[in-house]
Amino acid sequence: MPDGIDDDARVSGGNVYDRRFGEALRARRLDIRMVRVAEGSPRDVAIALSGLPHDALVLVDGLLAVAASRVLVAHATRLRIVVLAHMVASAMPGLERAARARIAEREREALHAARRVIATSESTRSELLARGLASSADIVVARPGIDAVPAATGSTSGGHLLCVGAVAPHKGQDVLVHALAGMADLPGWTCSIVGSLDLDPGYATRLADSIRSAGLADRVALTGVLTGERLAAAYDGADLFVAPSRAESYGMAVAEAVARGIPVVASRVGGLTEATEGSTAAILVPANDPVSLRLPLRMWWSEPPRRAVLKAEAMRSRRTMPRRAWDDAAQVAAAALVGIAPASGAPEHERRSAG
Repeated sequence: MPDGIDDDARVSGGNVYDRRFGEALRARRLDIRMVRVAEGSPRDVAIALSGLPHDALVLVDGLLAVAASRVLVAHATRLRIVVLAHMVASAMPGLERAARARIAEREREALHAARRVIATSESTRSELLARGLASSADIVVARPGIDAVPAATGSTSGGHLLCVGAVAPHKGQDVLVHALAGMADLPGWTCSIVGSLDLDPGYATRLADSIRSAGLADRVALTGVLTGERLAAAYDGADLFVAPSRAESYGMAVAEAVARGIPVVASRVGGLTEATEGSTAAILVPANDPVSLRLPLRMWWSEPPRRAVLKAEAMRSRRTMPRRAWDDAAQVAAAALVGIAPASGAPEHERRSAG
């Protein structure tokens, strides 16, 4: 796992998934040893894998696997390698053609070296198959769980928007700010953009500049990372959740908003359709299109009766939608992991002891 999975300053859906997934596997009485390595360091991955015994079953976070694809290939016959694919790295927006091709080749190497691929959404699975990066027989889907959470109270004004996610281009907060700039004539609404400002400091700086240039500094707040009770309070005070992502493998923050009974406006991209599945208070719009995003936002604030209907629908969906537990993901993964046969390169006596 990446060495920063417990670092609040680098919090992400992938890190949260890794932690909760590991806890859920342990709760099923699987013997889990977490090995942390530096991101972007194939050498550290090589050292970690070299220290494992023949036939060890090793689950490698996809962020590390792609960067260290040749290391995985070198150990593919000695170890039972499984890759945890949070996303399709070569499908991320903003990559130049040459960089995308290089990443796709590494991604293909890493996934072909794996005995199984655990994808965190059906969207990720479909994208891997469409790009020929893995075969359907090798992929299982273990979607994130969601904890039991209380219903959101909302703000006193009824006009507070919430956006949660690391501040980075693929999350599309600039699209949201552009959309909100066209709502400056509407009084009363405010917006909190919650998430790490350290993932792409240049982007975060440009976003802050855009907020000031649009005259929204007193209405749109970049809060940085919130955790624990502060994050729960942000959800509790939200009247509408906005996810303007350009790319999204699932959308754990959106799933939490749905579970709290908060209406959602989100991009129709990647796993956001899965995260909002079953909610009748989710409005999906084209990605990377501030005008399309602005339309439901203006409607939400300028039409109080429609806003009340959406809130009622969100609360109804919260009560009627089945809740997916983290143990559901662990159950899927455990079944896939225990069914992996011994590695062909393992000595016979070590295969017997491993069994």
